[in-house]
Amino acid sequence: MGAIKTVWGILCVLFLMGPLIVVLPIAFNAGGFVSFPIQGWSLRWFAVLFGDPGWRLSIWNSLIVGLASSALATMLGTLAALGLRGRVGVPVVLARMVFLLPMATPAVVLGVGMQLIYARLGLGSTYAGLIIGHAVLSIPFTLLSVTAALASVDRGVERAAASLGAPPPTVLWLVTLPMALPGIVTGFVFAFANSLDEVVLTIFLAGPNQRTLARQMFLQLRDNLSPAIAAAAFTFIIATICIGITGLWLQHRRKRMMA
Repeated sequence: MGAIKTVWGILCVLFLMGPLIVVLPIAFNAGGFVSFPIQGWSLRWFAVLFGDPGWRLSIWNSLIVGLASSALATMLGTLAALGLRGRVGVPVVLARMVFLLPMATPAVVLGVGMQLIYARLGLGSTYAGLIIGHAVLSIPFTLLSVTAALASVDRGVERAAASLGAPPPTVLWLVTLPMALPGIVTGFVFAFANSLDEVVLTIFLAGPNQRTLARQMFLQLRDNLSPAIAAAAFTFIIATICIGITGLWLQHRRKRMMA
């Protein structure tokens, strides 16, 4: 029975990894077109990716928007988790649902709604509007991560600090937040990964100067099927894997700290 489960698990992994196994080698294709099997090995498309002004601008935009929106989402998600911590009742449940609603709402609906609001506020086609939009989508990830981290924080330690004369802000800053820091960092990591991957909302909110890497890949797929897209996908996937490993390591570290 154990061997059957192992074989089944391997087959599932191969099925999920199949598209990547086909796409990723194309990034090293020496030919000028997307083809498989590849015609030869070369790094020319990575040179195009990092040398072309359009691709380079999209990479910088992704980093700027991703870091800024992740920081904003982490701050708001942490504040929300602290405010909802230990509270019960219908208002608390409704408030939690509101914070988690962007996770269940289609990105197209959010994009249309934000576009209409931004037109009135003058935030259309601006970095600020795009950062806010990505932050809205990322808040559920940070809220869930920080909530889980706060649930493992020992309230006795906080009460001990308060009994020794520490005021509530000091307890929060020197006791609660350091103990929940792995969960906060994990929320930031997943918010950043979510921002890198977002393309639908970006199409609605970003202007020509705010084109992110995901949007650039989408436009290139529509206009010109170049192996540079595979190089961008390779970079994208490797970065996502590194971010995921970092998140898993932080979760493991948090469990060890709480043990």
